[in-house]
Amino acid sequence: MPLNDHEQQILDDIERRLAEDDPKLVEQVGRTDLYTHLTRRIRLAGLAFIGGALLLMLFVVSVWIAVAGFVVMVLSALLISRYLGQLGRDQIRAMQADGRLSINGIMGRIAARLRPPAPPSDPA
Repeated sequence: MPLNDHEQQILDDIERRLAEDDPKLVEQVGRTDLYTHLTRRIRLAGLAFIGGALLLMLFVVSVWIAVAGFVVMVLSALLISRYLGQLGRDQIRAMQADGRLSINGIMGRIAARLRPPAPPSDPA
């Protein structure tokens, strides 16, 4: 829903004042999008998963360390799954907004994948 002229003017004023007050924040927000934010979180959760696996290998030292490592692995795997799902949903929304995702396009791609390969031509 588009903004009316008064609301757009207020938004422009807020944006201008923010740019004057904190230009570093404006630059950082301008550079960072949802994709980079989620990929950073996925990387951190991946590192936590590896750390949990290393703790799990210390079961020889203590079972409780191994249990803690397992818990860290499960929690980080759940976070990775959540972030990947969120990334997928947002990409689907963007594709829908661009018109690249429609039921006809999806069905056409599925039909193309299910179509049997063409028989080889006989050179003789």
